[in-house]
Amino acid sequence: MAHRALVIAMLPAIGLRVLVILGFPPALLFYGDSFAFLSEDLAPGTARPSGYSLLLALLRPAHSLTLVTVLQHLLMLALAVAVYALLRRRGLPGWGAALLVTPILYDEFNLLLEHMIMADAVFIVLVGAAVVLLVWRVSPATAAVGGLLLGLAGITRTVGLPLLILAAAYLLVRRYGWRPLLALLVAGAIPLGAYATWMKVEKGKFGLTEADGNFLWSRTMSFADCGVIKPPERLAVLCPTMPVEQRPYPPHWLWESFSPLLKVPGTAHRNELAGQFAQRAILAQPGDYLAAVATDLTQLLRWERTAVEEKTPYKLPRSERPINESVRGVAESYEAGPAATRVVEPFAGWLRAYQRFGYVPFPLLVVALVGALVAALVRRRWDALLPGLAALALVASPPFLAAYDVRYVIPAIPLVCLAVGLVLGGRSRPASGSAASHRATAEASRSAPA
Repeated sequence: MAHRALVIAMLPAIGLRVLVILGFPPALLFYGDSFAFLSEDLAPGTARPSGYSLLLALLRPAHSLTLVTVLQHLLMLALAVAVYALLRRRGLPGWGAALLVTPILYDEFNLLLEHMIMADAVFIVLVGAAVVLLVWRVSPATAAVGGLLLGLAGITRTVGLPLLILAAAYLLVRRYGWRPLLALLVAGAIPLGAYATWMKVEKGKFGLTEADGNFLWSRTMSFADCGVIKPPERLAVLCPTMPVEQRPYPPHWLWESFSPLLKVPGTAHRNELAGQFAQRAILAQPGDYLAAVATDLTQLLRWERTAVEEKTPYKLPRSERPINESVRGVAESYEAGPAATRVVEPFAGWLRAYQRFGYVPFPLLVVALVGALVAALVRRRWDALLPGLAALALVASPPFLAAYDVRYVIPAIPLVCLAVGLVLGGRSRPASGSAASHRATAEASRSAPA
């Protein structure tokens, strides 16, 4: 059997997902993002885009959270197969390609996100599929599909927006020609433009969210000193009052009652003022800003994802979590019945035990990413740069724009696996489509006698 190694790797991975479905029906709910995504009142989100909400709306007639999670599990398995197929195409043996996709198949956080009503699993698949397609073969058609996937990723999580620009730069630098580049940009702009137009119609603002300024402002709460910033009176209301050493982690400043952000009336006005304050704070205290970012990034050197006693929403529950009365109706309307996460033993217990060791330590992930980028330059494996730089962007950008969260690192895992495999495999195939023929024609004309 040509793909025996993949089959051997896939079967236990499928078994783990069956255990998740049996152990935690119908789904894992993340307070309070899951309920915002599940809301029947479909509208552009304030703090996050609603691309995932649109998917849930398409599946709503089935009234099944289990259907949502099963689909997410299947999509992640399909992504692993796609990465494997590309690596085999690039010359890796079956066992090598199968080994490199095991983090996608077995990382406990992937299992968690696939079973959670959150946008992350869909985002990971959209980005991964787009990068696989663009590395596999570049033509106007594949570039258009890749651009469309990246555009959909951008309306699923805004951190995906730079990846469309990165993909365009990749096509430009690799000289694939103007047709694939144009196809990528136009196709990517379609979902982004449609969503921004919807936002304009519903909320009067052409954009994807009304919270980019709020998130950047929360980042500055790690260091902001209004004695140094000297903000004008209209921004001074956003100054923190507690000492730096007593301040909570940035996300708390977005929602908690102590936050001065909540004193500013009007969603759009609040976001605008927060963005202006953040820009002034960063310009006035650039060293402190970079130090706060660096402190967050040191979390990538932590070997253990979560300590045993650490309180985090990313641990599989030990007991059923009742849904708060304020949002119970939202979940039960979607499910057409009880929607609270049930805990079914012994399956749940087996998975809680697996969660303690079934993951890729982030220090190894960072080493693999840096090694892949360096090797891609040294060995001239240029195709490895697209997944490698995309992974770097996904890992590094959240601490600059908001804060570090272990959940934000997980989308890089498939991309790092792909980058490492492309470095270890055969050389990049010649550019396809019109770009290759144009280069060949140009070289022929230069070598022809005058």
